Amino acid sequence: MVVGLRTRSRALLAVVVSTLIGACSAPEGKTVRPSNRAPRPQMPPRPYALAGPLVPAHTTMVSAWDIPADPIYDEALDALPNADTIRLGYRIFTNTQAEAPAISSGKVSCSNCHLNAGQRERALPLVGVSAAYPEMNRRAERLFTIEDRIIECFMRSENGTAVTTTFPTADSREVVAIKAYLDWLSRGHEKGQHPTWRGKNAIPQDKLVPVAKLNPAHGKALFLEKCTNCHGEDGQGVQIGDKKAGPLWGLDSWNDGAGAARVYTLAGIIRYAMPYLDPGSLTDEEAQHIAAFITAQPRPAYPHKDRDYVKAGPPPDAVYYSKR
Repeated sequence: MVVGLRTRSRALLAVVVSTLIGACSAPEGKTVRPSNRAPRPQMPPRPYALAGPLVPAHTTMVSAWDIPADPIYDEALDALPNADTIRLGYRIFTNTQAEAPAISSGKVSCSNCHLNAGQRERALPLVGVSAAYPEMNRRAERLFTIEDRIIECFMRSENGTAVTTTFPTADSREVVAIKAYLDWLSRGHEKGQHPTWRGKNAIPQDKLVPVAKLNPAHGKALFLEKCTNCHGEDGQGVQIGDKKAGPLWGLDSWNDGAGAARVYTLAGIIRYAMPYLDPGSLTDEEAQHIAAFITAQPRPAYPHKDRDYVKAGPPPDAVYYSKR
């Protein structure tokens, strides 16, 4: 039965890919061909309504190619003095290792976790996020600027510590570019206010299963049933058209100091954004078992974990940390 489901799922993937990749005209009848940019690939008319500025969480892979605010093809940006920087930030966000090899490693891009270039509901959306900073960071136990958060993502989620011992700074080219893109996504949002869609990836407190009671073996069985169409049995990602899911473990994945290396954090992403062919179909408990399986796998080591959670100690789901 599982084999049959996989066959049908892969057939659906083939239809989606051929529909989206094989098209040749611009969306909504527009032809956008700026002289310095390639023609925009076609997105067929949306079979769904946006949730405000975001791709709605319930949509399947049919929406994977949809970028509601796309700075590469938005000609209005040409009037902005930092248009090139915004577009560079978008390119780094969606193709991180190729565009920022000096401070990132492996094969994970920012958009592998923040789907649709940070513009998908319940997939860690970043629209409006710049307005929320500065804010307290529990891991560092200090106030973070948006630049601090970007730097941490490069060093942890992008495993930048594998290629450099020197952390980027707020004025580093890559940090400036990512901030410009996030600021552009946050235009019109009131400073100091959290967007209503932020923080919606958390498993409810009363649904959290104690880490010691989670079963990685059960999580593996669920992973093999629900997740391999996109991630493969080896967790390294399957090529689907021009997209490939990021590796979930191994040397090309995020390191053990990243947010996704925490069981409950990863479970929240899985619960609401996955599986991509049927998002939201997993239960809270199933998502946690899958997260327990993934976080039990080897991954690169973040060399400065001793600087994290110094006062309060690591939370119970930070399984790669020694308990203090």
